[in-house]
Amino acid sequence: MKIKIVDKSYSEVMALPIPKHRNPKKIGLFFRTLIKVLSALNLKRNDMSYREHGMERLAKKEPCLILMNHSSFIDLQIAADYLYPRPFSTVCTTDAYVGKTWLMRQIGCIPTQKFVSDITLLKDIKYALHTLKSSVLMYPEAGYSFDGTATTLPDSLGGLLKILKVPVITIISRGAFSREPLYNMLRHRKVSISADVTYLLSPEDIEKSTPDELNGIIKEAFSFDNFRWQQENNIIINEAFRADGLERVLYKCPHCLAEGTTEGKGTRLVCKSCNSAYELTELGALERTGGEPLFTHIPNWFSWQRDEVRKELFDGSYRLDTDVDIYMMVDYSAVYRVGEGRLTHDCDGFRLVGCNGELEYTQSPLSSYSICADYFWYEIGDMICIGNKRHLFYCFPKNSKTIVAKTRMAAEELFLIKMNEKRLRRQKVNE
Repeated sequence: MKIKIVDKSYSEVMALPIPKHRNPKKIGLFFRTLIKVLSALNLKRNDMSYREHGMERLAKKEPCLILMNHSSFIDLQIAADYLYPRPFSTVCTTDAYVGKTWLMRQIGCIPTQKFVSDITLLKDIKYALHTLKSSVLMYPEAGYSFDGTATTLPDSLGGLLKILKVPVITIISRGAFSREPLYNMLRHRKVSISADVTYLLSPEDIEKSTPDELNGIIKEAFSFDNFRWQQENNIIINEAFRADGLERVLYKCPHCLAEGTTEGKGTRLVCKSCNSAYELTELGALERTGGEPLFTHIPNWFSWQRDEVRKELFDGSYRLDTDVDIYMMVDYSAVYRVGEGRLTHDCDGFRLVGCNGELEYTQSPLSSYSICADYFWYEIGDMICIGNKRHLFYCFPKNSKTIVAKTRMAAEELFLIKMNEKRLRRQKVNE
């Protein structure tokens, strides 16, 4: 999938008008049916099946909030297939609107920016639920899973449920990640897909629970592990390219501790620094070639890398410093290519400079609990996105060894560290 790109200078892009806000539009029966038919045809090829848990509690015309895990583009097809004929609006990223605003509005999409505070989104969700009487589909992870487990969830979810006061259901897919993981360039594998659809919370449940308690319930609902699921259910993935791109997830060698030296190709992951090699088996496990493995489970390796990032942040050695191509988004007409620059990230946050001296942007560690980092973004390349409500900066590192997954983890861990420091300061003031 590609996106419309237009070349403009930074000053020209900054002079463009801000798009006027429009209330969400309720998806009509024609588009609901069209999407249902197209989705069902594709899902049939993947032996799609559903397991319901308590769904008899949800009335047919009762609007609800639908929380779904985010594995691949097929997620929306799963939701559209299951929910039909129930009308629902879908919270999507603003880039999905580029070049197709009319269509996205017709199918009920609500645009927002990932990991940017947006009070307008809350108003739009309330409007869809209570005025349009339409359910709302959200992907609370906000981005595709890198390692097949849930990504960081926002602490604001519990408070959101208290405000909305509608039933909450979850759709957790099984096999969608295994079918086309992001690191593998979303290449299709032969995997059957299923989904667990659960009535998670009633308005009464939400009323009597605290936001923290609600966050805990949602976190538990999103405690999945796609590689573990594959192994426990004996799901064979024998495509010869199954390890292609795996270095984007497992970027640090646990044997020699070198970063950016691993390469996933075919069915193997090899460190070019120390020659340690692992085979990705047909069941999604790791087997070391010629020695004892330090990790046999991909999410465990990925979690260890997060621990390593946290250590770097605490000892002050963490730093990203890379030349980037800079794209911007300020409206729904196009993504604008504005020039080149340099992106740095350390314990003080992000700093982006460039565009012949016109651009200088900083972003503090506490601005968001995470950032948007993606692989093969619209076929342009690996990407790190920072920004605010007015403009988003899509930064594409020129150095192929720059690890966007590490940057996302560093931003998440730095947020937690700074939030803890902030709490400790408040406690001292109150003592």
